[in-house]
Amino acid sequence: MVALGLLLGTASCLAWFLSALAGGGSALILIPAVSVGVGPAAVPPAITVGMLIGNGHRVGLYWQGIDWHVTRWYLPGAIAGAIGGAFVFSRLDADRLGVLLGAFLLLSFASYRWQQTLPCLQARAWHFLPAGFAYAFLSGVVGSTGPLLNPFYLSYGLAKERLIATKSANITAVHLTKALAYAAFGTLSWPYWGYGLILGAGAIPGNWLGRRALQNVAEHRFQQIVISFVAFSGALLLWQQRDWWAFWL
Repeated sequence: MVALGLLLGTASCLAWFLSALAGGGSALILIPAVSVGVGPAAVPPAITVGMLIGNGHRVGLYWQGIDWHVTRWYLPGAIAGAIGGAFVFSRLDADRLGVLLGAFLLLSFASYRWQQTLPCLQARAWHFLPAGFAYAFLSGVVGSTGPLLNPFYLSYGLAKERLIATKSANITAVHLTKALAYAAFGTLSWPYWGYGLILGAGAIPGNWLGRRALQNVAEHRFQQIVISFVAFSGALLLWQQRDWWAFWL
C-alpha cells in the first residue's frame, strides 16, 4: 500500500509538472498508473478527486489569467455533461473499461495532431457551450479527457498562462460536479477517495514547479514527450484488453 501511494504521488507530481508546460494532459499520464496500480474501475472516480484538487490549486496560481467570458459559456453545458457521463459510468461494465480508456488516449493523441490544422478555424465563445458538454460527458465516463479541447482554446486565442488558467477554472467545475455525481450514483468509494487525495497531494508540488519552469523551458519539447506517452499508454491499455477486442475483429 505504501509503495502504491508513492507510485501514485510521484506520477501525479510529474504529470502536473509536465502538463503545466504542455497546456494540459496530466490525467493522461495518470490513467495508466491508476489503471495498472488499482484497476480500470478506479480511474474515473479517483482521477476526478485528484483533478479537482490539482486544478483547484492551479486556479489559485493563475487566477489573473482566467477568461471569464469563456467560462460563462462553458459551465452550463459542462455541468449537464458531467452528470450524464457519471451516470453512464455507473452503468458500465468495469471489466471492459480498459478498452474505452485505451481508445480515448489514442483519440487524445490524435487531437494534439489536429491542433496543427486549426489556424484557419476561429473558435467563438459560444462554441464552448456544446464543446463543454461533450468534454464533460466523456470526462464523466473515462475520468478526464485531457487535451481534447485544447484546439478550441488555442483557436480562440488563449495560450500559455491564459490557457492554463481558463482551462483549470473550467475543469475544476467539471470535476466538482462529477465527484458529487459519482458519490450520488455510488461509484466513489472511500478507497477511491483516498487514491484521489494522494493524486491531489502530488499535484501541488508539480503545479508549483511547472509554473516556475513554464517561461524557461521550450514548451514544444515537453509536448512531444507527453503526446508520445499518450499514444504509448493508449496502445498499452488496448493491448492488455486484446482478448476482448480481438474477438470482434
